[in-house]
Amino acid sequence: MFTVLNVIGPVFLLVAFGYMSVRLRLYPEAGIGGLISFVNNFATPCLLFQAMLSVDFAKTFNAQYLLSFYVGALVCFALSYVIARVFFKRRPGESASVGFSSFYTNTVLLGLPIIQRAYGDDALPLLYAIIGFHAPLLMSFGTIVMELARRDGEGLATAIPKALFRVVRNPLLIGIALGISLNLSGFELPVLLDDVTKMMSRAVLPAALFGLGGALVQYKLRDSWGQAFVASMFKLVLHPIIALTLSHYVFELQWELVRVAVLTAAVPAGLNVYIVASLYNRAVDVAANTVLQSTVLGVFSISAWLLILEALAPIP
Repeated sequence: MFTVLNVIGPVFLLVAFGYMSVRLRLYPEAGIGGLISFVNNFATPCLLFQAMLSVDFAKTFNAQYLLSFYVGALVCFALSYVIARVFFKRRPGESASVGFSSFYTNTVLLGLPIIQRAYGDDALPLLYAIIGFHAPLLMSFGTIVMELARRDGEGLATAIPKALFRVVRNPLLIGIALGISLNLSGFELPVLLDDVTKMMSRAVLPAALFGLGGALVQYKLRDSWGQAFVASMFKLVLHPIIALTLSHYVFELQWELVRVAVLTAAVPAGLNVYIVASLYNRAVDVAANTVLQSTVLGVFSISAWLLILEALAPIP
């Protein structure tokens, strides 16, 4: 429990610092939009670019292992989308944002330290396999659905080309595509560009977390806590249940694969949930609330999943 608290604590404190800075007028509320724009359009694309450069797709690819994680993610997206539309009467674009909130995992900021502390350095290559496909697959899927959902009554024949055009111009996906292309090409990135993109990458976490906290000042989170709670439960409970069912009981994978797939699925919602919602200005309140709720509740859910996995582990 305390290990998880040590990992999550700084994240929550940075968000609280941003919130209090704006609430006490130590930082101008008008400046939060510019800070978030910097994170969305410049720093995060550099982070995703650098992440894609170092992934060895050939060595880490295991179809059944990846399916166990990603089928669960997509199921959570679909259910959250339907619930947001039917029960909470959200518009299509807002429902897509809520769906994104329930299926995008904080694989780097929380996943890496949690997996490393739980299962050691030997488990990290298995996590890298998920990370390698995480941003390209889920970011692309969520962005395309978001673009189609906000087509404003246009026919699909008109909306799809427009959506695809906006997708290819998305700075987050541009960063992913450039990183994968350079990775697969075998060319080395010039040292100057490598250093610049790494420096920009290091700005993402503090700037985004501070910006998230500052943005919370303008939202009444009590108005969206129910929707965020549903998304958080899908992320923290349903996703790992599906990952466990598929990896252990359906595919009967090695336990080393099962525990990493399940524990990674149990990690709280990633910061890109808020970044994407703010980029499209769709259900930002729910996205921000989900990041906060799932991060706090993740202290207890991750501890519970560690105990469950320990109990299910085969006897040597």
